[in-house]
Amino acid sequence: MSAGAATSKRPSVTLKLATSLDGRIATAGGHSKWITGEAARAEAHRLRAAHDAVLVGSGTLLADDPELTARTDPPPAKQPLRIVADSRARTPANAKLFRTLDKGPIAIATIETTNLDHWPSDRGIQYWMVAKDPGTGSLSVEELLNSAARAGVCSLMIEGGGQLAASFVKAGLVDRIEWFRAPILLGGDGLPCLDGLGLETVASAPTSERVGVKEVGGDLHESYVRKA
Repeated sequence: MSAGAATSKRPSVTLKLATSLDGRIATAGGHSKWITGEAARAEAHRLRAAHDAVLVGSGTLLADDPELTARTDPPPAKQPLRIVADSRARTPANAKLFRTLDKGPIAIATIETTNLDHWPSDRGIQYWMVAKDPGTGSLSVEELLNSAARAGVCSLMIEGGGQLAASFVKAGLVDRIEWFRAPILLGGDGLPCLDGLGLETVASAPTSERVGVKEVGGDLHESYVRKA
């Protein structure tokens, strides 16, 4: 895929962000529709279509109930695999993902001891039983990527939320960032696009190189690749 170069046999990972100028994805009350404009959202759908899979955390699913399909014109030849990282089995059985199986496959990545009885057993749904990260108690993002690789995923795009994104960043697993910035300010009480990284010094911060920047409608689309 052209959506990012892998550093090993694992899938390449793109982090897609859509934020205010101050890096917020929603107001303090959780309102987020729409931070970016129509042109930026259309570009984000083209990015979805360019990846084998898209990934969200269960918090994003509960907040937005997304469909996660690539809605492009013309439609893509193949929809990406839609993955939910759900260590606490919070995805409701009536989620829009489950109601749109005709539009593309689904994978639920959950802790290996999770009881799956409350979820549907349709043929189009994969359940990935993933080991815990001993440090956080949540599912291991490294093992999640191993499951994705076994499912034939070569490129994966993370679309939310901040905790999941931070887990991948801390693990050094984000190869590319596609950042859409809207010309608005939401303030310090807004929801950040990235949870804490536990950094003690600026020198220890993960570093990226900007490889592209363009205007999309009234927003800015910046592309970054991770520095070795």
